[in-house]
Amino acid sequence: MVDFPKVVVTGIGMVTPVGLDAPSTWEAMRAGRSGTGPITHFDASSFDVQVAGELKGFVPEDLMDRRTAHRSGRHTQMAVVAAREAVTSANLTIDESNRDAIGVMIASSGSHETIAAQDHIIDERGPGRVDPLTVPRIGQYSAAVRVGRLLEVRGPNSSNNSACASGGDAIGQALNMMRLGYADCIVAGGSEAMVSRVVIAAMSGLGALVKTWNHEPERASRPFDAKRGGFVLGEGAGILILETEEFARRRNASIICELASAAWSFDATDDAAPDVDGQALAMKRAMTAAGLSIDDIDYINAHGTGTQLNDKAETAAVKQVFGERAYGIPVSSTKSMTGHLAAAAGAVEAAVSVLTIRDGVIAPTINYEFPDPNCDLDYVPNKSRKADVEVAMSNAFGLGGQNSSLVFRRYR
Repeated sequence: MVDFPKVVVTGIGMVTPVGLDAPSTWEAMRAGRSGTGPITHFDASSFDVQVAGELKGFVPEDLMDRRTAHRSGRHTQMAVVAAREAVTSANLTIDESNRDAIGVMIASSGSHETIAAQDHIIDERGPGRVDPLTVPRIGQYSAAVRVGRLLEVRGPNSSNNSACASGGDAIGQALNMMRLGYADCIVAGGSEAMVSRVVIAAMSGLGALVKTWNHEPERASRPFDAKRGGFVLGEGAGILILETEEFARRRNASIICELASAAWSFDATDDAAPDVDGQALAMKRAMTAAGLSIDDIDYINAHGTGTQLNDKAETAAVKQVFGERAYGIPVSSTKSMTGHLAAAAGAVEAAVSVLTIRDGVIAPTINYEFPDPNCDLDYVPNKSRKADVEVAMSNAFGLGGQNSSLVFRRYR
């Protein structure tokens, strides 16, 4: 058996609908505050869906130089802010001695609002008036590229997209990249800015978004609740600093926890409907890769979107994997507060799992009011809970059947 190097987490950065940095996001989650509100990015008065998880008070020019802000799409702007916070929190100094060994892996689906704005310019003023900087702004790769250039690191640089599993995938791929010796440290996570007219309209037509709580936005995202009616689309970014244990110890870094494993699976069944067996397979593989049993998992940060099908399927998958033990594992969905951050969801929720281990506090599933007999696990309803969490699992399941599961454990 190959003796892979241990990989640890040393820094966290987040930009979410409940906070513009990691401490404020985590504090809001522990307090059970909703980040859902009326859509302000565009006039949604004629839309069936009028709520989203938007960032509050996010002014890119106040958080980075104007040139960087101007040349970046919104997803890249958020990634830059979260990455800088993560690097700072890790006390990571980047210089000629280590820049070749540091990489960047940030998932995204690109800059949707930029495409919409430039398409409008074509209609109003003609194709010759389209901003040529649209090309670097819209690419899903641009967040990873921009962060890599600003940090001046020369290790592996990549962006992936596997729908809602993307952020978890990026972290898992970073783990494997480091185990294979291609980097000693990777800035890994996801960033997403999908709250746009086209995306809201399309997802609404698909039946994925909640339409019944426009009058009470803060109650709209309600994973596992019997009256759930779809997810709330959100925006944000989550970044982890991952290092090999040797690299971290050599620079006397403060280690938060270990990233014990990452695993993947594919449903191979339907374009939209989730598959219980596929989701269960990812969780089983993650535990096997970490050398753990069902008795070792203390907490699951669920994918928990708030759709009827997804929450029922994930509950069934957890039961398939853990059997009767499933009823003794706290399973919460922080999407109840942030909304669904798409490519950033798995990364933000991975960060939450890390903080859960660090602080011994499990963030709740808010808006859990009406029990569903098909969703009968311990969802940590409405209030955070103190708990000694040694091992946390973070699930991210993508539209189309791409499944990712990460396992974090206390560093020893």
